[in-house]
Amino acid sequence: MAAVKMPGVVLAAVAMAAGLLMAGCLDQAICRNGEYPAAQVGNTGRTCVPDGQEPPAGYVRYPPGQEPQRTDDEWDVYWRTHVIDATGAVVEVRN
Repeated sequence: MAAVKMPGVVLAAVAMAAGLLMAGCLDQAICRNGEYPAAQVGNTGRTCVPDGQEPPAGYVRYPPGQEPQRTDDEWDVYWRTHVIDATGAVVEVRN
């Protein structure tokens, strides 16, 4: 079976489409509408909680104004290296 040769224009279009799809996937909302993010105590994990409900055991609300909203936004990046400990203090994670 002979190999199919694609012109450079087609390859560029395919590469651009793939890049746009991947970029769109990276800028996703942290939680769905009707939910808010909650931080796992002492860990960089998080969960989404329905609006009007308190976080489950082991989770707390992020400090006001420091809630991550979208993947890779300022607070999403920040909370990858910081945690809220059992006393409520924000602590930098040591690697």
